[in-house]
Amino acid sequence: MFSFRFFPLAALLLPLVPVLPARAQQPAAKPLPDIHQLMNEVQEHQKQLDKVRENYTYTSSQTTEDIDAKGHVTKTETREVEVFFVNGHGIGRLVKKDGKPLDDSEQQKETERVTKAVEKAQHPETKKQEEHEITLRDVLEVMDVRNPRRELYRGRSTIVFDFVGRKDAKTHGMAEDVSKKLQGTLWVDEADREVAHLDVTFNDNFHVAGGIVANIEKGSNIHFDQAPVNGEIWFPTGGEGTVAMRLFLVKGIRQHYIGRYYDFQRFHVEAEQGKESRVVLEKKP
Repeated sequence: MFSFRFFPLAALLLPLVPVLPARAQQPAAKPLPDIHQLMNEVQEHQKQLDKVRENYTYTSSQTTEDIDAKGHVTKTETREVEVFFVNGHGIGRLVKKDGKPLDDSEQQKETERVTKAVEKAQHPETKKQEEHEITLRDVLEVMDVRNPRRELYRGRSTIVFDFVGRKDAKTHGMAEDVSKKLQGTLWVDEADREVAHLDVTFNDNFHVAGGIVANIEKGSNIHFDQAPVNGEIWFPTGGEGTVAMRLFLVKGIRQHYIGRYYDFQRFHVEAEQGKESRVVLEKKP
């Protein structure tokens, strides 16, 4: 299910291409849907596709750049992660750091971590514990929705609307508190009822634990893209964001995150009598 999760601490924001295609506005051929009803349909559609997602793996390439006060990149880290799904939970296995495969010790630690993550995801109570995770539909409850319209995005008809957090909205928990500080624009694929693109920016500073733990600065932003895969499911294709924050009232951090998602492969499990089951990747169409 698509949920409004923030990247780690761009995870506090999560789950883009640097040059986006032109967005051509087209005349409305029929009445626009109610936005809240539209998001209900998006969420229900995601639930229906959860089982299909379990049969896919893909690769995530993640780049993190540390930026100094003058805007210069002082450090760059890259990670390559193989992603798969268990019981609706996305689980990533780190395979490369800064372009280099993990050594034997790192592989062993990663295997142990992934094994624990799989075991946790297999328990139904894990799903129940995460039911409080805020979704885009929930975010809109503390937002003013503006300027709904139709636009062509990557050649497909989308329902587009702007949103901005209501300062006076009653909230329950940090995720909704964050939502009051956000503004952005959302593109929903009209035919498939899937989020195609999302732009979000902090329009005010956000204090975590009163600013003692962290203070996310105004102007921090994220962008997110999804696209259809094999004509049956949508997956993230890219994400990008810049986050400026101060940790524990002392350390200032500014980082730029870029995520690319590719090599989507469907697989199935083959089992022969007297032999172990094995995962078989299906050939791409």
